[in-house]
Order: sequence, then C-alpha cells, then structure tokens
Amino acid sequence: MLREIILLLLVLSSGFFFAVGTLGLLRMPDVFTRMHASTKCDTLGAGLALLGVAVYAGISVISVKAILIIAFIWITNPTAAHIIAKAKYNSDQKKA
Repeated sequence: MLREIILLLLVLSSGFFFAVGTLGLLRMPDVFTRMHASTKCDTLGAGLALLGVAVYAGISVISVKAILIIAFIWITNPTAAHIIAKAKYNSDQKKA
C-alpha cells in the first residue's frame, strides 16, 4: 500500500514538472529562459519518472539501471544547457 502511494506521488509530480516545463517552454520570451524551463522539466520530470520505475521494480537490475540513468541525466542535462547558452551568448556577441 505504501509503495503504491509513493509510486503515485512520484508519477504525478513527474507529470507536474513536465507540464510546467512545457508551459514554460511555450510561454517564455527568449532562448535563455526557454532553455531553463526545458532543462528543469527534463531533469526533474525524467528523474522522478525513473525513480517511480525503480520503486515499481523493487530491488532488481531494472531499478539499478533506472538509478544510473537518473545520475546520467543529472550530469548531462545541465552541461548541455550550459553549452547551448554559451553558444547562443557567443553568437549574439559576434553580431554586435
């Protein structure tokens, strides 16, 4: 019973972060704020969804793989967002 409640909370919060991130991606005015919204949505939404998979699978190889994917996402998403922001900033500087 407790496991199902935790799973439900993880999945619902994952959906919430994806929805808010998507709304931010559509409503924000420039590249930097849209990138911030999409990065948060990816990192938190996918992390919570994969954590839900790990909870659902219990202690198994699947849950270990899901946790490793979460760690990979936590490392790569901010790095990719930083590189994209730096490229956009540098391209704007060359135009001026």
